[in-house]
Amino acid sequence: MTRFQVGVQLQPQATSTAALLEAAMAADQMGADSIWVWDHFYPLYGDPDATHFEAYTLLAAMAAQTSRARLGAMVTCNSYRNPNLLADMSRTIDHISDGRFTLGIGSGWFERDYTEYGYEFGTAPGRLKALERDLPTITERLGRLNPPPVGTLPILIGGSGRKVTLRLVAQYADAWNAFGPPENYAELNAVLDDWCDKVGRDRTAVERTVCINPDEVGNAEAYLEAGATHLIIMTSDPFALDAVATLVETARS
Repeated sequence: MTRFQVGVQLQPQATSTAALLEAAMAADQMGADSIWVWDHFYPLYGDPDATHFEAYTLLAAMAAQTSRARLGAMVTCNSYRNPNLLADMSRTIDHISDGRFTLGIGSGWFERDYTEYGYEFGTAPGRLKALERDLPTITERLGRLNPPPVGTLPILIGGSGRKVTLRLVAQYADAWNAFGPPENYAELNAVLDDWCDKVGRDRTAVERTVCINPDEVGNAEAYLEAGATHLIIMTSDPFALDAVATLVETARS
């Protein structure tokens, strides 16, 4: 099997900060390459009023209590923070983690977050246009901050829009994330390759990540054949770290 990386998304709903931090430390110790949370203000499924926690404060705490895995939001909603502020927050967490932060970002989609927190929801094309506007601002601010990031602070863009999102990945991102099944991922991966060619970007410059469910661990080979190089297991409390351990062992064998 082709060598690949393994990550875990610890979904911050229906849980506690203690459980999230414990799971992050355990994943770090078992050899996970990356640890992610999502960037929402309310649960995405199950009890809509279950406990929930904010992404960037969690990531700062995880950065302080882990030592190996990369950290990030899968993915940050561009609408929720001023792009200059987001760059500064990312740089600060990068320092706390000693260079292990990845800025995962997307255009946003969960309407309840917007309405409850007073953000303008607008339209999907409008939010995507805002992401295209803000990406250069983020990269410019990262280049002006004093001190600069400790690490490379890669940008990951999540999404599957063939006409705009994947073009933005080719233009601005160091990594890309989408979802399965494998045949869907393979199709999108080919579209991204085409966009890289069109904008003059080396295809191999963009890391290919995919979010999968714990019960898809046995399907790892199909995702690798579809073009993924980094498999990220999505899990909620009680966090399915046995699946992460299995995938880590497979990746290292």
